[in-house]
Order: sequence, then structure tokens, then C-alpha cells
Amino acid sequence: MIYATRQDILSREGADALFAAADRDRDGQADVLAVDAKLADASATIDTYLSLRYPLPLSVFPPVLKRLCVDITLYLLSLSADALTKELRQRYDDAISLLNKMAAGTVGLGVVLDPETPVSGEVKGGEILLSPKARLFSRDTLVDL
Repeated sequence: MIYATRQDILSREGADALFAAADRDRDGQADVLAVDAKLADASATIDTYLSLRYPLPLSVFPPVLKRLCVDITLYLLSLSADALTKELRQRYDDAISLLNKMAAGTVGLGVVLDPETPVSGEVKGGEILLSPKARLFSRDTLVDL
């Protein structure tokens, strides 16, 4: 699931921020393919953290994930465009820190998930189900020859 779009970056950060990070050929236009690729990379990064605790894809789209996706995307774009600033680095670090907290369960997503959807690590009903494999060796298979 992609958590943000090019339009989200423009709306949140403005055209200057996007062009500074993604105008590869300096023609005044952001490189659409580069932006889309980094949006996908940022979303995949978010999913790696969330998958530790939440079943994906999420049934509810928390707004905080859009912000995190934009921050991570601008950081990734800036790395390859030599446009990295201290602010972008700090926002990236803050985003990863928040994702770590979400994965650990010390911070929630900010939305209520379906109560029937189990959170990873949560045991429902206290039941343990086992599916043992068939025995390879038994009295019958270990007969003296």
C-alpha cells in the first residue's frame, strides 16, 4: 500500500521542496518516476515496521502514515540529489523513531482497528493449537533385521 502521493508532497511541503529533491535534469519539473519509486520505497519501509505488530494491509488508513511517508520520501530523494539538509535528516530520524515505537507497541496508529483483527503478539482465547508432523520412526519401523 502506498501511503502518500506526489500531490501529498506538494500539499504538505510545496513545489520548491519537491523540485529541490527530485528535479534530476534541472528542467524545473520533478522526475515523476523517481518520486513514485521513492514513495513506494518509503511505503515499503513503513510496512516493514508495521508488519511486526499489525496485519497488513491496514483496514483503516491513519493520517500519520501519510506524513511519515512524505518525510521518508523527501529524505530518500534528497540523498540521491545531493539536497539533504539537517531538517530532512531530522525528520527522517523522527519518522523512523516513531515507526520503532509503533512496532514495539508503545505508540499506536491513532485509529481504532477492528476488534476482531488480532494484533501480532496478542493471544486470543488462550488456546494453543498444534499440528504435529507424522512420526518418522516408530516401533514398527525400527524392527530388528
